[in-house]
This record gives sequence, structure tokens and C-alpha cells, in this order.
Amino acid sequence: MDLKGIYMASASRYAQSEQLYARCGHSGVMLPKVSLGFWHNFGGVDPYERSRAMTHYAFDHGITHFDLANNYGPPYGSAEDTFGRLMEDDFRPYRDELFISTKAGYDMWEGPYGDHGSRKYLIASLDQSLKRMKLDYVDLFYSHRFDPDTPIEETLQAMVDIVRAGKALYLGISNWPLEPLKQAVTYLREHDAPLLIYQGRLNMLHQNPIEEGILAFCKEQGIGFIAYSPLAQGLLTERYLEGIPADSRMAKDKFLHPYNRTDKLLGYLHELQAQASAHGKTIAQEALAWILAQEGVTSVLVGASSVKQLETNLHAVL
Repeated sequence: MDLKGIYMASASRYAQSEQLYARCGHSGVMLPKVSLGFWHNFGGVDPYERSRAMTHYAFDHGITHFDLANNYGPPYGSAEDTFGRLMEDDFRPYRDELFISTKAGYDMWEGPYGDHGSRKYLIASLDQSLKRMKLDYVDLFYSHRFDPDTPIEETLQAMVDIVRAGKALYLGISNWPLEPLKQAVTYLREHDAPLLIYQGRLNMLHQNPIEEGILAFCKEQGIGFIAYSPLAQGLLTERYLEGIPADSRMAKDKFLHPYNRTDKLLGYLHELQAQASAHGKTIAQEALAWILAQEGVTSVLVGASSVKQLETNLHAVL
């Protein structure tokens, strides 16, 4: 469609729903196996029309879950601002078809109340997020990281109260170690706000949630699992096979660094490329399919810098 015109979602957006959706743990929620993350490429420094085109493509192909956090950008908060503009421009009529998540736990504003896991920070942050996103509530609110300096009961009770206040429908936890996660599961169940999902970094190069028992615990407890950084910030693609592109994250020395491109990694990537080619796939598609094949995984969060990239990633499940 003409991006300057009125957005009308594709009538066939759910045509492949049997292939695309998976139940989130033991809940009533079905999530797309590929979800769209707003960590990169949706901030204030990024072209709005490109962000808009990617979200249109995602929703037109059944991706109903958009994942954000308070400090996604850059600058902080601007990814949520972009989403709020998208809601006003295009997605208001489709609000009840969307599953929107946001988080708080990392640094957001200056001073002692803009970081970590206190009740003050979590509730204030979500109130700000709702204003930026032009929403009355989010479908899912995460504690973005474990804070060992705040009593765990304070963090968890704030989350319970967020649900009771109608500001979130479900609760999630991201990046918590296993033992605090176990405490959280018990506390939230006892307070009638059971944990829906755990978000953790999982890919072929980083398998900590498997090695530490987090994925197995979530499956045992009927909790969903969603993997972020499934392509290891682009390492699990063909992008760095022949060098370091000038416009890449590695060239900018942000999140990825030239020293990450080791001979050992390149050898592994060439092996993976041969394996993927034999299956008629790219390295990225092979990497996404590997995650989704892990027992207990509900969805993978993919980022995208173009519609073409998002299309390629979606072919991992369609």
C-alpha cells in the first residue's frame, strides 16, 4: 500500500496460522513463532517510514507480537515513541489483534529511581511507556533483569499490582538467574498473577538457558520461553563471512566488535552455510529453525533493518 495512505491489513494475514503460532506454555496465549523486536532500527535515529514498512509487513504476515522496552532506541524511549506513532497512524483498529510487550529493569533516567527493580521504578517506568506507546495497557510486562539489591518480594509485588491495576494482562521475566526465577514463579502463582513467559538470550553460539536449566524449568512449569538475539547480533548470518561491511554493527564497534570475528567462528559459519545450503536455507534461517526446534521454546524475537530481511527470517517457519 501507499504508506501515506490509510493502512488496511492484509486479509490473508492468518492464512498460515497453523504453521505460524505456538501456545505459550500452559496458557491460553498463542504467540507467533517469529516475533518482531524493536531493540534496533525503530529508534528516533531511524527513518520512520522504514520502521512503518517493516511493521506493516510483519502484521500482514501474521506477526502479532511486537516486543519493546523502556530504553530501546536510541535515544531511550524513542522505540516506544515510534510504536505510539504507529498505533495512531495505522494499528489502532487492530489493537485487539496485537500482543504488545515492554520491560523495565535497566537504566532509563538519571538518579536513584530510574534503574533496577524497585517498586517506584517499575511502576513509574510502565506509566511512561504507556504514554509513549499511546496504550491503556500492555499485554505483557517484563522485569528486564534481576536486581539482587532490591528485595525480590518488592519487585514481584509491584508486578502483581501492575496486573491488578489493569496496566498489563500478563507478566514476564527476562535475564533472571534460575534460583530467583524459581522464587518468582512461586510468588506470582500464590498472588494470582502467574508468570506467562521467560525471555532469554539463546542462539547456536550462546546456549546458557539450556546449560543452566532455565529452558527445562520453564517447560516443566508450563511457562513459555522466547529467545532474543537468535542470530547473535548478526554473527549467525552470511554478513561477516567475507569481511566487515562498512555499515555493519561490527564496523561501528557497537554490540559487536572486530575481535568477535575469529578464525574459529568463520570455520563454524562456513560449515553452517554448507549445511543450510543443503536444506535450501540461509545461515539465518537455519539458526532460527534450530532455536524453534528446542523443546520448550515458544517464539524467537527477530530484529530487522529492512522488509527483505524480515521476509527472509520469516521463511524459517513458513
